[in-house]
Amino acid sequence: MSQPLISVIVPIYGIERYVGHCIQSLMQQTYQNLEIILVDDGSPDHCPQFCDLYASKDKRIKVIHKENGGLVTARKAGVQVANGEYIGFVDGDDWVGVGFYQSMLNTIMACDADIAVAGCSRDLYRKTITMENALPLGVYEGESMEYFHKNMISFGRFFRFGVTTYHWNKLFRREAIIPFQMAVENGFTVMEDGATTYPAMLAAKKVVLTNNFAYHYRQRSDSMLKSMTSLAIEAERLKSVYYFLQNAVNDYPAEYQLKKQVDDVMLAVYIVRCGGITNIANDMVLNSIFNRNIEGKKVVIGGAGTFGQQMYRRLDATGKVEITGWIDPYYWEYRRVGMNVDPVESIVDADYDYILMAGLDSSFKALVTRTLADFGVDPEKVLAVEMDYDTRREILTNYLHPKNS
Repeated sequence: MSQPLISVIVPIYGIERYVGHCIQSLMQQTYQNLEIILVDDGSPDHCPQFCDLYASKDKRIKVIHKENGGLVTARKAGVQVANGEYIGFVDGDDWVGVGFYQSMLNTIMACDADIAVAGCSRDLYRKTITMENALPLGVYEGESMEYFHKNMISFGRFFRFGVTTYHWNKLFRREAIIPFQMAVENGFTVMEDGATTYPAMLAAKKVVLTNNFAYHYRQRSDSMLKSMTSLAIEAERLKSVYYFLQNAVNDYPAEYQLKKQVDDVMLAVYIVRCGGITNIANDMVLNSIFNRNIEGKKVVIGGAGTFGQQMYRRLDATGKVEITGWIDPYYWEYRRVGMNVDPVESIVDADYDYILMAGLDSSFKALVTRTLADFGVDPEKVLAVEMDYDTRREILTNYLHPKNS
């Protein structure tokens, strides 16, 4: 097998505690023909010095020092100097197993694909969870590529990603990613990965999906705590991405239902970031998305990720419900960063009318309901997101539709 050059672009900002581990994992790859591009995005800590230090130790490392401009600008700076036939991305606080790029290269070359897509491992404090794409593994081209395009953004019932948005669990042929990376607006701070990767996958003639879990996404303590901004700001951030993606899919066949897929993903992101709460006709959308009136009820929040945190804070701020508990299987991860989260088994002593599940995957409710049944929970008290068509359209029209941009 030939030894093509792989350019790996690493945006770096404010992560001095982790960046050494990231760079070292790239230096130790079994595949050695790498160009490691470290993009210091005006980092205010010691990251610039660390980048220069590692560059002095390994001639494969290039360093770009630039003024802070955000993740999109850092990636653009990297691809502009990349020489590789293939291009990969690694976030500077993550790390990769020693065989990650050898395996990804073997896969993409064996299939002569434009893009290889892997799974990933989510590293918690004391546990690693593997995560895979919903679409079946294999090579997609020709007729099967039509199936891929019909399901790559939104797979099945609302809502599950067909293929994850991330840059970093993919290896791209250079011409399959550079034009799309350069086309993304610099100011995107929400769904900036999907704004690049989905148009790139749409244009690709062949994509291969593999169960490679050697990319390790680090769940940092400081990143576990999600900030809460105003609903108006969240909507404005999403509108520009929504408009961008709708334009990107505009020329593809209607039977791919790409506009609906974009609707689905942007609605899902909006619901998560607003915790399921906004105003429609002076009422809480939360009542609609759970298909039950919860105002004045005692509720337990199920899940402490982004959706759960936003739901907890925004519900608490409304004063329209009484939050009597918060549960998560990985409660200890959230407790260590100061969040009042309890184990699932604490539900046996909780006082509640409903348990609100902070998840959008339609399979999530069935799994959680079975788990809670072991603790004597009535399935009728477990509420998951269930929105009819009219509710979805109302949210999209009032808050995210491009015509309001």
